Amino acid sequence: MNQMKPRKPDKSQSPMPSDTTVDNPKSGLDREIQAKIGQKLRAMYDDIVQEGVPERFAELLRKLDKPSGEEGQP
Repeated sequence: MNQMKPRKPDKSQSPMPSDTTVDNPKSGLDREIQAKIGQKLRAMYDDIVQEGVPERFAELLRKLDKPSGEEGQP
């Protein structure tokens, strides 16, 4: 009987090295820089959340939430 062995992931195709951690000096980003990036991302995210959902998207979401037999009903 021919049994197949599980393949190991090819490390050359990985987008990020698996040994990169917050404390790893090879990562190039210390905690202070990471904290500043996090603050900027949160600020940008908060601005986007405050904009709300455009009415066109809200209408599409309402249509998707309806059961399939109710599309023509108000």
